[in-house]
Amino acid sequence: MAPVPFPEGCRCAVLLGFDFDGTSHEVGRGIAPLGINSWGRYPGKRGIARHMDLLEKHGVPATFFVPGYDAEQYPAVVKDIDRRGFEVAAHGYLHEAWDLEGDEEEGLLRKTDRILQDLLGKPVRGWRSPSGRKSENTMGVLKSLGYLYDSSEKDFDQPYRIRFGKGAQDYLIELPNNTYSLDDFAFYKFNLAPPSEVLEHWKSEFDAVIRAERFFVLTIHPRSGWGSGTPGRTQALDRMIGYMKAQPGVKFFSCTQMAQWCLKQGAALEELSFA
Repeated sequence: MAPVPFPEGCRCAVLLGFDFDGTSHEVGRGIAPLGINSWGRYPGKRGIARHMDLLEKHGVPATFFVPGYDAEQYPAVVKDIDRRGFEVAAHGYLHEAWDLEGDEEEGLLRKTDRILQDLLGKPVRGWRSPSGRKSENTMGVLKSLGYLYDSSEKDFDQPYRIRFGKGAQDYLIELPNNTYSLDDFAFYKFNLAPPSEVLEHWKSEFDAVIRAERFFVLTIHPRSGWGSGTPGRTQALDRMIGYMKAQPGVKFFSCTQMAQWCLKQGAALEELSFA
């Protein structure tokens, strides 16, 4: 696949994606979000606001992927994300971790889209799969909702067009994300890594990306427990953003900004079939 022709002067494109993952994560699994399972209440109470403060400090854009259920529980927080100039995108309804049938899936996709649009008063442009599940049917529904991009695949290092049907417009822009080495979840949930160790790892990943593929997508969760919402872990993210900003030619984009750029590239952008 050919490299993406990024905007002039852009040595490396950086996308920061914040997965809200509030109590939807527990409720969707039949777990009461209380006591040891109360981490999901942290984003709406503190984690989201702390991360927005950080982003404003650095003057960089970002995308917040919000499950519909969490938007219902914290409507003022979701409105504040938009009011402060950040993108709100969809992330399932109950952070679905089970296989969905066609009608059930479409119903939940449309339900979340309606919830977010009603709160924001404007269209939603993108989606990230909760728990990584999707199908050709998913793509068709997203397209019918007017979405420009998906950010769920793990199969390439740069954006591309993902085709799901035979029609001329049956495609979305794919903004692949790395949910292992560039996602805080794996480090804090499974490895119990200290923030200092996570920061050094992210720096080394960034150093490699800027020399090669030039497309860096970092996934963050504003939760406590296995997220980055707490002060010490947000401080690591603060230092990471500062480190990237200090490199010449690094530009930050929201996911919609990146997708819109990719749409303008025509045949210069690679296209892959969903199958």
